[in-house]
Amino acid sequence: MTILHSYRLTAAAMLLTAGTAFGQAGSATDQPIPGSQKGVNKDWQPSRTKDGAYDKVSHVSAPIPWQPIREADILWKKRVWREIDVREKQNVAFRYAGDENSGGGMFIEILIDGLKTGKIKGYKTFDDRFTTLMSKEDILESVAGRTDTLTLTDPVTNTEVQKIINKDFDPTAIRKFRIKEDWIFDRNQGQMVVRIIGIAPVKDVVGDDGVYRGSQAMFWLYYPDIRNLLAQYEVYNPQNDISRQTWDEFFESRQFSAKIIKVSNPFGNDFSNAGLTPMESLYEGKHVSEEIFNKEADMWVY
Repeated sequence: MTILHSYRLTAAAMLLTAGTAFGQAGSATDQPIPGSQKGVNKDWQPSRTKDGAYDKVSHVSAPIPWQPIREADILWKKRVWREIDVREKQNVAFRYAGDENSGGGMFIEILIDGLKTGKIKGYKTFDDRFTTLMSKEDILESVAGRTDTLTLTDPVTNTEVQKIINKDFDPTAIRKFRIKEDWIFDRNQGQMVVRIIGIAPVKDVVGDDGVYRGSQAMFWLYYPDIRNLLAQYEVYNPQNDISRQTWDEFFESRQFSAKIIKVSNPFGNDFSNAGLTPMESLYEGKHVSEEIFNKEADMWVY
């Protein structure tokens, strides 16, 4: 057998094998995809082939446990409430519509999906101390869309009739998030430690006339209990597609921008209820932030 004849037989075998594999792949288009998971976004579909120049390793992330803090080691503590405005440039991650690999939606959609599926618990907004659990009906009511009533003229009877239109929940309407956190100087660690305690999405309240009435928290979430859920979804990085991190890492590394709206005080008032103008409230929040920043150095002095 000549070398040319051997090469032709080998090439024919490779073509036959490729054709068989192609035929098998084509007949499996209706089969479920092994290892695929359901995304938060209902319109999301997993890729049936390798979508990219490399194989992405699927993994389940877990949050890094917090180092325990003993009460006897706490030398100083301050409770702070902040407000995250997703319209700020640094908070663009909150507006990202989802990851094409995992099917995760916007941040608010991930939270709502976790509530509906029972992965996390929601608390009513009577207070921010997580005293009253939300029922399934409460959750559906809080994320329900607006109901508008339109007056139309019936073309047959020429009479006016009212038609009720139900609008779906719009995730882009959530423009702010509130977080409650504790700043603690732990002498065991020898540094200032921050722990996020709770997080609440804030929705705009609009009247029937379309006029803005104010803002209202939808529900409170106990942050330590939702860390496992946040660790399953990635945050968009506009600088580098390969340098991705989970939502838990995003919050723990404090890559968001937020202004202080309240600190612990004997009256329980935030800056707006203390008679401060919006500009004065902003300056007061900056002042509190500087005090916390300088407190760590002051503790080493004393």
